[in-house]
Amino acid sequence: MAKKRPQTKGKPHVTAGARAGGADGNFPVVGAREPCPCGSGRRYKACHGRAAAHAVTELVQRPFEGLPGEGDWVALRELVPAATAELTLKDGLPEGVPSVTLATVLPMAWPALRRDDGSVLLGLQNDTPSGDISRDLADTLLRALAAEPGNPVQTRRAPADGPRLQDVLAPEGTFEPVVHTGFEFWVPDSENASGEVAASLERANAAAIPTVKLSGVDSAYWCETPEKNHLRWVMPHAEEKLLDALARLHAAGTSSLGEGTRLVGSFRAHGLTVPVWDLPSSMQAEDIEKPAAEFAERLAAALATDAPLTPDERRARGGLTNRQVTLS
Repeated sequence: MAKKRPQTKGKPHVTAGARAGGADGNFPVVGAREPCPCGSGRRYKACHGRAAAHAVTELVQRPFEGLPGEGDWVALRELVPAATAELTLKDGLPEGVPSVTLATVLPMAWPALRRDDGSVLLGLQNDTPSGDISRDLADTLLRALAAEPGNPVQTRRAPADGPRLQDVLAPEGTFEPVVHTGFEFWVPDSENASGEVAASLERANAAAIPTVKLSGVDSAYWCETPEKNHLRWVMPHAEEKLLDALARLHAAGTSSLGEGTRLVGSFRAHGLTVPVWDLPSSMQAEDIEKPAAEFAERLAAALATDAPLTPDERRARGGLTNRQVTLS
């Protein structure tokens, strides 16, 4: 959970929007190695399947851009083991669907689940068939809304021209993640779970890294590991501008969050940068709230500076860049 997942680029299996052969240029779905329906004599993947394959595998760098809480979407996708967030649909809830909830992961790694009461759970940390996570999630969500209660929804490749989350979710809606200590949200009555269900919950809970969302700044998450704690903070600023600002603070000795803390590098995830600090194992989430708020003020001032970097700041920037890891 909350680990790097490679983007899957499977064989194309979509309807080609071709312009040759047929009255409207639309061909039936065929396998990649089958003859192209246009009559060229070539395999589909070497003919009209090329454009279709490109359409569904092209990587969207910022799949959550434009959604409320983009930084938290990234955090729940890559960093947070157990969390949920209520989703607001643009057209309102369909009849018989009392709620739609995003979850980091679901049992059996299901992409989505329509519960017995009609509510929908949408899983976020699953592998997606194309390079556009937003389109894949929207397709899964729409199929879950139409599924029979009590059934999971399986993975499939979303249509290349299908809607994205930005088309399905209300743009004015809020996105307020609730971080959980375990996965009891999987079942309505977890306290009375028994047998295989209880065993599954126990295994999942044992693997979850304790995580807390800070309340004073946006999209910052404290987590506890055996040797030291960390703060991982998803930031919305343009990457180059943010790295310059972090370098200014680092060179000035003001990039830490207090005694015993250290800015150690950053992740790059879904188009956003995620600076990471090492924290002493004694420093809990509530201890980092005030230092994080003070750092946010220093960062805002550094972001507003347009002066060229000094030699010390350039060296600091090089060190930060060398320690940057791309998650997606």
